[in-house]
Amino acid sequence: MEPCVSIIVPVYNAEATIRRCVESVLNQEYAGFELILADDGSQDSSGSICDGFANADSRVRVLHKENTGVSDTRNQAIRLARGRYIQFLDSDDWITGDATKLLVRAAEEHQCDMVVADFYRVVGERVSRKGDIDEDTVLTRDEYAAHMMENPADFYYGVLWNKLYRRDLIEAHHLRMDPEISWCEDFMFNLEYIRHAETFFALQVPVYYYVKTKGSLVSQAMSISKTVRMKLTVFEYYNQFYKSVLDEAEYEKCRLKVYRFLFDAAQDGAALPLPGSIRLGSERTRIQDGALSGQGPLYDLLRERKLLDYYLEPVALKHSLSLQETRLLLYLRQWEGGSRGGLAEFTGLARGALSMLLQRLGSRGLLAVEESRVPGGKGKQMQISFPAAAGPVLSGLEDAWQDFAAAQLAGFSPEEREQYGQWNQRIQDNIRDVLQ
Repeated sequence: MEPCVSIIVPVYNAEATIRRCVESVLNQEYAGFELILADDGSQDSSGSICDGFANADSRVRVLHKENTGVSDTRNQAIRLARGRYIQFLDSDDWITGDATKLLVRAAEEHQCDMVVADFYRVVGERVSRKGDIDEDTVLTRDEYAAHMMENPADFYYGVLWNKLYRRDLIEAHHLRMDPEISWCEDFMFNLEYIRHAETFFALQVPVYYYVKTKGSLVSQAMSISKTVRMKLTVFEYYNQFYKSVLDEAEYEKCRLKVYRFLFDAAQDGAALPLPGSIRLGSERTRIQDGALSGQGPLYDLLRERKLLDYYLEPVALKHSLSLQETRLLLYLRQWEGGSRGGLAEFTGLARGALSMLLQRLGSRGLLAVEESRVPGGKGKQMQISFPAAAGPVLSGLEDAWQDFAAAQLAGFSPEEREQYGQWNQRIQDNIRDVLQ
């Protein structure tokens, strides 16, 4: 069966990092991919490491070639690609376990030509989230180009690795990297792709770990005069892009913004450290090794809770919610109503913590709480309703719940799923018999 996604990694003397990169791809939740490792004439053990992965996993294909540079290497890998979509990685970076799943889901749910996602920036043992995408949104070409004009040197627009592309669009217009350009060659590819794309999706969840280790053009022993000529060439391409996208009047109105590219480009696209960085490894929900391998029903419950948190976390990141707030919203969607004490018992929260979370979610316009006295009895009954503004969050929760259930039953045959359902029902009946 043909893969849905072709993931392309150019490799050159990357023996220190290539294993981490490849393992992050092979450990993806999304299974319908091929991984093309394009070895650009490495002088270290990178090539043999790539071959080792290919021998162990049929999803991995290796291209060995003479050293011609990253642009030509990517071009040759594109020619080998079979997937409906193309995703790029650099060999010293890596991706989150849900990266490809989230990119493909966004592309197919919104029928868009490009998905661009948030990412993490890694400096040593510190990590920070880029965090410029305010919300998940569909953009037209004009809207995307307008955003790009505001910050032309931003990595969101220039690089390949935080995006998902349609291969049929690439092939229909014979889009390739320019091997003669060694600065912003990926940006020029993106500009050409955008000319032919119509709809774009901005994904707020960070899915990529970018390690800032690349040197500037000057540090790569390129002459200053050649560097200036190259940057002017790229600028002229950028300038022509907006002349083709905008009509003459709009172009004249925005010309100063377009020319801002020259100033931004002079900074060489530097990825400066961001404030608020945290220790690498603490940016996503983790489970301790002991809990992962522990035996017994209590460890089973812990792993199940951590699995649920794993799927809820992208929803939390996407909507700027805490994991606790996101988990409570999921509980409230399944709650059948009752007293505040009953809700506290259902969620496992203390009443004070529950009240605080309900108040915060209410202030965000994500839920409304009504309480009324029980006719002829004591206490109050709570009613929870969800305003229209909560729709995107609730939709994300539904996806997370389905992913959670699918992960638990991965590899089960239909007969096994049915049998599991029957056994689980008997277990729940036994529990009710004891507790009633």
